Amino acid sequence: MLDSIRRQQRRYRAWMRQGEPTLGRYLAQVGVLGWMIVVPALLGVFVGRWIDRSLGTGIFWTGPLMLLGLAAGCWTAWQWMHDR
Repeated sequence: MLDSIRRQQRRYRAWMRQGEPTLGRYLAQVGVLGWMIVVPALLGVFVGRWIDRSLGTGIFWTGPLMLLGLAAGCWTAWQWMHDR
């Protein structure tokens, strides 16, 4: 609970110092979140395709690794948003 209060005080002080975020800043945050989710998913697809081509397994590894990358990207984005 103390961490939550400290985080709230830190955010309030930053808001007092910087003011209300601009529209450009909000759009930049949305862009960063998109890349944080998409890049790990694409990496999972590329690695999965490479493994599938090497082993001749169709899409056996591509699907699970894409989902794993998507989950990792969503978790990273969630953590990034809660640190802000």
